Amino acid sequence: MAGSRNNRLVVPGCQAALEQMKYEAAQALGIQIPQDGYYGNMATRDAGSLGGYITKRLVEIAEQQLSGGAARMR
Repeated sequence: MAGSRNNRLVVPGCQAALEQMKYEAAQALGIQIPQDGYYGNMATRDAGSLGGYITKRLVEIAEQQLSGGAARMR
């Protein structure tokens, strides 16, 4: 069961957009994404910063959409 994921995407086809957001967030924070996809050697602080940044951006995008504004990436 190691390495299995239980998270299912609510919107089909959004995986590419989430991956792009992950790489943009990592670049903004100066964090190196593991090329092999294994995050076990990544510092907990970096992984938490990356997840927090992505969550913050997703909330900003949702707020802009709810207020009628166009969502944009920084």
